[in-house]
Amino acid sequence: MKVYGDIQSGNCYKVKLLLAFLGIEHEWHHVNILKGDTKTAEFLSINPNGKIPAVVLDDGRCLSESNAILGYFADGTALIPSDQYEKAKMYEWLFFEQYSHEPFIAVARFIQKYQGMPESRLEEYHALQPGGNKALSIMESRLAQTDYLVGKQLTIADIAL
Repeated sequence: MKVYGDIQSGNCYKVKLLLAFLGIEHEWHHVNILKGDTKTAEFLSINPNGKIPAVVLDDGRCLSESNAILGYFADGTALIPSDQYEKAKMYEWLFFEQYSHEPFIAVARFIQKYQGMPESRLEEYHALQPGGNKALSIMESRLAQTDYLVGKQLTIADIAL
């Protein structure tokens, strides 16, 4: 199996973390998004959306979107609750990660880490802070009550966030 990503990307890191946690061997292929690696015909044949992470399974089928990849590999493990309500709560946190956390925190981190805080994006960077702080506050509030985001054990929601 091949995993395409950049370990500095949070979305790629969570996939690498899950694979390590589950002891799943894989071949890591570094993708440099700043150099346009995700826009090549070869990469677009793996993920037409041109984003990382992306996985090519041993049978040639491809997966993209980090949380979908987490769900695929965690299926059948304790990382996905068997209880229907807890499973729904896990998905709730995964959607929270994509819609309330990632648009603020990941974008701000990209501006800072990947682009080196260019003057042209400083205003945008600062405008993202309230949304990021709100997302972190929600997470901190939950984790002040319990060790895990869902139930009494680790789930892919914890890995995603």
